[in-house]
Amino acid sequence: MKDLLPRDKHDFETVNQLKHAERKELIKLLPELLTWLQDMNWPISIDISEILVKTIPRETIPLVKNILNGDDDIWKEYCLRYFVMNLPSELLALDNLQEDLIRIATKPTKGEELEEVHLTAQEIIKLNNYGK
Repeated sequence: MKDLLPRDKHDFETVNQLKHAERKELIKLLPELLTWLQDMNWPISIDISEILVKTIPRETIPLVKNILNGDDDIWKEYCLRYFVMNLPSELLALDNLQEDLIRIATKPTKGEELEEVHLTAQEIIKLNNYGK
């Protein structure tokens, strides 16, 4: 199972194996896969975010919520921009993800303001017509 985890930021071979992995295998690797969204400058990060959105979005949302309620503001930005923004709008209601978006958009922490996480949250809210 651990053979499906990328070994480094250029491990496209393993990422291609992930694209063909079974959902249950991906779910077991989810915490480790999410760590690749900590820096979207890593070449494999976009591909991993796409795998999460297309294959196991429902299972990923609770872990993303934990990140959104944590202290790593850059990771929050990347999760919003490359995962949450690409979710179908009906999934945003899962696990009160919508509430986290509204909190970040309207009452951001200093760090969220500094990293402009609140602007990304506002963009997601606007795209999904919340509050209208």
